[in-house]
Amino acid sequence: MPLMNLRDVNLFYDITGPDDAPVVAFSNSLGTTLEMWDAQVRALAGCYRCLRYDTRGHGRSAVVDERFTIADLAADLAGLLDGLGIDRVHLIGLSLGGMTAQSFAARYPDRVESLILVATAAYMPTQESWEERAATVRSRGVGSLVDSVMARWFTPDTVALCPDAVSYVRERFLETDARGYAAACHAIGAMDLRSEIGAIRAPTLLVAGEEDPATPIEMAEELSSLIPEAELTVIPEAAHLVAVEQSDALNEAILGFLEQFGKREIVGGGASLPVGLATRKSVLGVEHVQRSLDSASEFAQPWQDFISRYAWGEIWGDPTLPWKTRSLVTLSIMVALHREEEFKLHLKPALRNGVTRDELRALLIQASVYAGVPAANAAFRWTREVLGEEFG
Repeated sequence: MPLMNLRDVNLFYDITGPDDAPVVAFSNSLGTTLEMWDAQVRALAGCYRCLRYDTRGHGRSAVVDERFTIADLAADLAGLLDGLGIDRVHLIGLSLGGMTAQSFAARYPDRVESLILVATAAYMPTQESWEERAATVRSRGVGSLVDSVMARWFTPDTVALCPDAVSYVRERFLETDARGYAAACHAIGAMDLRSEIGAIRAPTLLVAGEEDPATPIEMAEELSSLIPEAELTVIPEAAHLVAVEQSDALNEAILGFLEQFGKREIVGGGASLPVGLATRKSVLGVEHVQRSLDSASEFAQPWQDFISRYAWGEIWGDPTLPWKTRSLVTLSIMVALHREEEFKLHLKPALRNGVTRDELRALLIQASVYAGVPAANAAFRWTREVLGEEFG
């Protein structure tokens, strides 16, 4: 698992894209993991080297049960870049990640080629409210906040029309360690970057969600008045988690802004290995894919490249069929061919892609007619082994 040991914390990170391409670094929001940037990495990995990481206290990065500051988070990012031998980056952050990015750009100006701040602020009143949120999470867990957080992160239309996307983010939020979340709340409550960010010299794009109740447009306008020559764009029909809710619009804004530093062509064209690898990580998970890559010998590495380029670049990367449909097709074929390992591998991703419990059961029952009762019976058993007794 890719971990960087820094000072008093281990950071989990992922880096995808051509080795010699400019680096775009992403910093995640409060209560999320690096997976919140999946859509951006798929859009950029063909022409940029994309680095993302779990902020300390989140995901697979170490939970430090003590208070830290936004400056500490900026120092974490600096240490990660040092450890990877990266001098300069295009830096993108959302919410807490945007606060980290502001502090980093002000403190390490020579390391920032450009800055994109999404749904964030330089100051978040009041400190007392953030201390109360931290205390609530410590005593009652992050589940006590999940409904109110999802209501700020997504518009009502997205909740109604795209429940699968909201459900996946919700599940990730519920996995957040309460201690890490609370410590981040303390850092946000104590933060006031307004006197620092005037020192930012990197070209800066500010992005606000039109319907964001957490960091409304007024906060982006304040950033615009404080950061020299910053541009501001507002994304319609977006609440706080813009990177997920309006990923295509944000990707367009990011790519348009980065073009001023030289238009980048997708490396290799066609079935791009970096883009296929980004898709593979999005569907199967960063850890699983990284383990496969790390364990591949020199003999097997071309096979890993082939899978990433064609299975994930050409096939899963083709937008003609949505991922939910591709999951259903894949599971059906694996039942018919009695491929236990691949069936189990694709089960949880299928649920993340929107396949419901009822749809999964219907698929297995239909498979009994066309692939045989023994094949379907085995698939029911495999499903129970992966997803638990409630699927028995």
